[in-house]
Amino acid sequence: MAAWEQSLDDLVRTRGTALVGYAYLLTGDLHAAQDLVQEGLVRTFSRRRSGGDVAWLEAYVRRAILHTYLNSYRSNRRWSGVVHLLADSPGERAPDAVAADRADVHAALGRLSPRERACIVLRHFEDLTVPEIADRLALSEGAVKRYLSDARGRLGPLLGEDGPREIVTIERTQR
Repeated sequence: MAAWEQSLDDLVRTRGTALVGYAYLLTGDLHAAQDLVQEGLVRTFSRRRSGGDVAWLEAYVRRAILHTYLNSYRSNRRWSGVVHLLADSPGERAPDAVAADRADVHAALGRLSPRERACIVLRHFEDLTVPEIADRLALSEGAVKRYLSDARGRLGPLLGEDGPREIVTIERTQR
């Protein structure tokens, strides 16, 4: 087995589930997330990268997933006009509070624009700082702050008042 094949095998075996979870946060759909991870792996290993450890390769694949997600959104928007990110959820709520909260967050994230969603995911899931998000998305820090602010403003009414205050409080304590 070639070195790049061994690296790919190690990455998928040890971090495959985490990569799908990351892509799921961006897309909101399991099948689209799996496709996105596949595309990220193809883009990463099409040049037969090897020699890096699993953490380095995972970071590289995550970046490929993020760029693939943003590029596909731009492409779809250009050709189809309006992209419906999420259909309205059914009226029945799951009895388990955790599952209900997860569904609420899923629906709320689906109503954000791709840039807002990417900024929120990178800030609160990846725990990146504003400068790191700006670097990763090739945006100015001011633009990232604006996307985060707009996203919090849109998430507030959808998730209730406790959610955004908690996010702001956590962010202030980390500075």
